[in-house]
Amino acid sequence: MEPTEIREEVKEELEKEEKREKWINYLALTTVLLAVCATLSSFKLEHFSVDSVLRQAQASDQWSYYQAKSVKGYLYELQKEKFELELKTIEKNSPADFIAEYQKKIESYGGQVKKYDREKEDIVKEAKHLEKERDEAQEKREIYGVAIIFLQMGILLCSIAALMRKKVIWLIASIVGAVGIVYFANGFFHFL
Repeated sequence: MEPTEIREEVKEELEKEEKREKWINYLALTTVLLAVCATLSSFKLEHFSVDSVLRQAQASDQWSYYQAKSVKGYLYELQKEKFELELKTIEKNSPADFIAEYQKKIESYGGQVKKYDREKEDIVKEAKHLEKERDEAQEKREIYGVAIIFLQMGILLCSIAALMRKKVIWLIASIVGAVGIVYFANGFFHFL
């Protein structure tokens, strides 16, 4: 064989190999896409994990605040009841201005009880709002967690496909990765 014939034969063989292995370039792109989505999903998962914990802490603070207001309101209610009972026992034998002073105290304590009841309503609304935000953050965190699982499985299968040079494994990896991308997109757009 002559050198030109050998060169032609090698060139033809390289061209055949290049055509046969063209899907490897797509495999590399698939792997990069899945890796980028997995990285972004990890960041979003962490964000929503922190947000969930923060909202839970804030809601717990609100419920503690609610309990404190309940205790204070209860103390004012006890004082009001005490003064009402005392007024009933001394009402017949006491001067009118003394009775009026008792009634002012009773009204004052009654006003405080109503004030604490109104404040507690606002606190409950805020606590429930924070719990709702916590639940939403947990839901998003779970969505990104599932996305990461499928994306990492896709990356793993792409690696196996590259090592074994098996196109069918790459196709399976693409399908698994596509499921991960759907979950990843769902985390942003919440369409599922």
